[in-house]
Amino acid sequence: MYSLDETQQQIVRSLREFVEREVLPTASKLEHDNEYPHALVESMKKLGLFGANVPEEYGGLALGYTTYALMMEELARGWMSLVGPIGTHSVCCDIITRFGTEEQKQKFLPAMATGERRGGLALTESDAGTDVQNLRTTAVRKGDGYVINGSKMWITNGRYGNTFVLAAKTDPTAQPAHKGISAFVIEKGGAGFTVERDIDKLGYKGVETCELLFEDFYVPAENLIGGREGEGFKQIMTGLESERINVAARGVGLAQAAFEDAIHYAQQRRTFGKAIAEHQTIQIMLAEMGTKIEAARLLVRSAAEKKDRGERCDLEAGMAKLFATETAQEVALLAMRVHGGNGYAKDFRVERYYRDAPLLIIGGGTNELQRLIIAKGLIAKYPAK
Repeated sequence: MYSLDETQQQIVRSLREFVEREVLPTASKLEHDNEYPHALVESMKKLGLFGANVPEEYGGLALGYTTYALMMEELARGWMSLVGPIGTHSVCCDIITRFGTEEQKQKFLPAMATGERRGGLALTESDAGTDVQNLRTTAVRKGDGYVINGSKMWITNGRYGNTFVLAAKTDPTAQPAHKGISAFVIEKGGAGFTVERDIDKLGYKGVETCELLFEDFYVPAENLIGGREGEGFKQIMTGLESERINVAARGVGLAQAAFEDAIHYAQQRRTFGKAIAEHQTIQIMLAEMGTKIEAARLLVRSAAEKKDRGERCDLEAGMAKLFATETAQEVALLAMRVHGGNGYAKDFRVERYYRDAPLLIIGGGTNELQRLIIAKGLIAKYPAK
């Protein structure tokens, strides 16, 4: 296991205590009831988690990506849905911090650090998920602002959030298409902004995932991120690099939770006169789980450390996201098999892990896309001689 400095150890201890004390006793009921975890979110506000990656001058904790990944792993170990309200919020904070004007940082970041402002990323559309540059939402300049028309899908924090980073076409005729995309900070409250519906999901329950509708929604020009049109694609893609580390860390946390439940159960459950942990078939499964989790954790650490150094890490983030989330899916199924029939029952947490894991393979850029990003990065890294 890699070493952690004193600050990282303290953060991990605090979050582990929070998960053991407040999350694990309530998560299963909240998840099965599909109930939003308001009390847990309030506790996370008090812990300062919404300001994890906000600079100190704007009231945040200014934690690096490595420490942030450790946080996401611990929270996901307790309940993956609990990471949702923070994960997409942190991507918005990252985009505003990196590309926003000083006025935008002063206006939005302090309240985002406290959780008073809760962020969401309004990016995905029905025809533009992985293919971001194909989005159809438009932003047309009108006077001192822009008029937004279009819709967005799969928006975490869509109902309970209030501050969003939105991508829209300011120049629908631009070639290549991504040069016509701009990013805005938008706020709830104005006419023409509707939370259309909550999407009913297989897993990832409790946290809301919504469709947003914009009909002549007005956004002041000072909310154009960076103050320049046509730079939204670059801004969003940079933010998604950190999201992939985030999603990878969630995968490690979910896999760790499934593994711990499985190995504890295997030492308690007895068949044929001995604990099933003594059967070689079960031992092989446990060995497979433990090894892949450790490898996934190290990949996440590698990507996060490179991001902390300010280096481009799309290759490493893609590898971490791909391997960690596929590991989460595999481990969730193996944990269910270790539990036998009990793994299929709602009395045990394993069935929740199995329903939550597929989202990680799809969200944050599908794993099919990650493979293409990785291949492109490897070809660039190892050019023909």
